[in-house]
Amino acid sequence: MTYQGCVCFSMIWIGPSGNSDSFYEQGYKSSVQMPGWLRNMGLNAYEYSCSNGVKIREETAWALGKEAEKNGIMLSIHAPYYINMASRDEKIRNRSVSYILETLEAAKWMGAKRVVVHTGSCSGMDRKEAFMTAESVLVYTLKMADELGLSGIHICPETLGKINQLGTLSEILHMCLLDERLIPTIDFAHLHARSLGKMDSLEAFENVIRTIENYLGSERMKNIHIHFSRIEFGEGGEKRHRTMDETEYGPEFKFLAEAVCKFDMSPVIICESRGVMAEDAVKMLNIYKEIAGGGGNEGFDN
Repeated sequence: MTYQGCVCFSMIWIGPSGNSDSFYEQGYKSSVQMPGWLRNMGLNAYEYSCSNGVKIREETAWALGKEAEKNGIMLSIHAPYYINMASRDEKIRNRSVSYILETLEAAKWMGAKRVVVHTGSCSGMDRKEAFMTAESVLVYTLKMADELGLSGIHICPETLGKINQLGTLSEILHMCLLDERLIPTIDFAHLHARSLGKMDSLEAFENVIRTIENYLGSERMKNIHIHFSRIEFGEGGEKRHRTMDETEYGPEFKFLAEAVCKFDMSPVIICESRGVMAEDAVKMLNIYKEIAGGGGNEGFDN
């Protein structure tokens, strides 16, 4: 069924964050093999995860990039999870800058254009102080990236799921006002968790999209980076990501698909379902195609 009787013709990119369990169960061993595997599933995006550190070798990164180009896969990279730009500890802040720059270098090797970054925690400190600290570290990181020839890669600060983390929608969008090269990573599962379940309607998703447009303008709104999965949460926000089949958890992808069509968006949508991220990305793609009414195919002619 087409959304509101209209056909959506935007290009979108959908794929997993990291490698599904089934990838290894089928005998594959290297992420270099992921682009071809994903193409065979009908997907066209892949987020390489450096969650525990930037350990990929330059040779491997180049090979991954070549496979991605050959198979029409849009590459992005997630920087280490333990980055904390808001820390009062100067050593932690400096290490965070180094981690981001290392990830940008790996992105350059493989031809990835987006690096997803956690902003940090404001636990034990004033939220405004944490924000201002993180903002200054981000400005310095951009300066260093320019000096190192890495300015052609977008840094994508992410909305985070725990209430004591720096990463509300407003905080992330304020950070992205610092430089037009900054693209927000909107994790709708995290927004659902930190709002204690309020991402439960099309209206809620539309409000997020309109807020992004009001802050950053139409062009960046249409091209945002998105993370999506169902999620389990408690009083403090995020507990753990869940799968599409665990329907007792929200949010619902159909609301995002409807919003993408309504606002004629061309986002990268990365699935973070636990263990079945590629399989669930296919489910998301099918929901999107049904709602788009056969449109949105330009990004899938691979």
